Amino acid sequence: MVHDLYVLMITAGIVSLLFKLMKQPVVLGYIVAGVLVGPYAFGDAWVDAHNVETWGNIGVLFVLFCIGLEFRIKNLITSGKVAAIGALTIIGGMMLLGFTVGKGVGMDMMNALFLAGMLCMSSTTIVMKAVDEAGLSKARFVKGATSILIIEDVVAVVLMVLLSSIAIKHQFDGEELLNKVLILAITLVVWFVVGILIIPTLLRKVKNYLNDETLTILSLGLCLGMVLTAEEAGFSSALGAFVMGTILAETVESHRIEKLMTPLKNVFAAIFFVSVGMMINPSNLLEYWPSILVVCLVVIFGMIFFGTLGCWWGGETMKDAMQTGFSFVQIGEFSFIIAALGNSLNVTHPALYPIIVASSVVTTFLTPYIMKAAVPCYGFLYKHAPARLRTKMDQREEQVAQAEQAQREVNNERLKDKGEKSKIKKVIDQTVVTKQLVDLFIENMSANDDNNDANEPVD
Repeated sequence: MVHDLYVLMITAGIVSLLFKLMKQPVVLGYIVAGVLVGPYAFGDAWVDAHNVETWGNIGVLFVLFCIGLEFRIKNLITSGKVAAIGALTIIGGMMLLGFTVGKGVGMDMMNALFLAGMLCMSSTTIVMKAVDEAGLSKARFVKGATSILIIEDVVAVVLMVLLSSIAIKHQFDGEELLNKVLILAITLVVWFVVGILIIPTLLRKVKNYLNDETLTILSLGLCLGMVLTAEEAGFSSALGAFVMGTILAETVESHRIEKLMTPLKNVFAAIFFVSVGMMINPSNLLEYWPSILVVCLVVIFGMIFFGTLGCWWGGETMKDAMQTGFSFVQIGEFSFIIAALGNSLNVTHPALYPIIVASSVVTTFLTPYIMKAAVPCYGFLYKHAPARLRTKMDQREEQVAQAEQAQREVNNERLKDKGEKSKIKKVIDQTVVTKQLVDLFIENMSANDDNNDANEPVD
């Protein structure tokens, strides 16, 4: 195991350094490193694939845990319209497009349904990593994009239940699906309510006793505890990690925890992308390249179109909507899970899994470059758009700017009120302290007078 970790780290480090020197995304270096150490490039794997897969799964948990630490529940609430409309438009549109393409190339109903499920989910891990590397973490579109990804992950859980039910019973069981949705909703509410009521209070009480070591261990323990809880409840372990990150984001130690988790996230995220690269069989790329090309084109253009359209309908500016759509041009973890589910149930063609894996890798490679094209494409669209559409784009930009200004004023008022309340409290405290000092002074003076009277000679 130590040998495997050594090979992974040194290969990923050298290759990613070369990619950095070439000014290419580090994620691509990790994937290439995975191809090099995998079982296909040189005829024999340099590492144990099972160990790497295990570490890669842990990496996904840490990455999503840290994403949760950076996310705030109020952001999901404030971007609720964009998140709901955007996610539904992307999922519905991509499923319809995927199913149509599947039937168009001669797939049966079951294979087309599974293909549709695989193509409708973007990768939270890859999107956030690409956004971070591009220096766009603070960009306006990121909040809405993250909210959409969260909803997609939740919908993915329900979708897997639906596909399993159809595959096993060969019919749609609406009652089972409704029960699963209700259980998921109730579970999430309980997790958040109980977690936000208990954990922040607990951390406040023991804040003075938490050094970096203790806080790291406690945070990891809470994360893994929620992961186990999610698995026991029948949900995704990644969902549990994200939920705990979101809960801890509401604590006074959130920024400190985020800083402590960053090195772990970087290490295990690298292993995750190396594990993805290890699944690439160059011979599959040659054998199935027409199908891979079709899937990649469907994902890229479908995600750009439906992502932009959904965010525009949700109230974002055209520029933000296009940046969101251009960042969603890949398929990720849940696509692998759905593909593996189809294989395990023996309802999908054996070639579908390698096609999806190869398409995911190709679209992951292309994601950083396509993201960079979003702003130039917006400029081109704005320049050549009809006058009516250009007017609507200007109006939306103005509306969003006014809403942001209004929100800043509200936040400033709250800070001002908080400052005034703090000053009033300070004055009151000072008054109380002053009164206590005066009372103590008078009491002491009275005591001194009594002592003086007692010490005076009696005539």
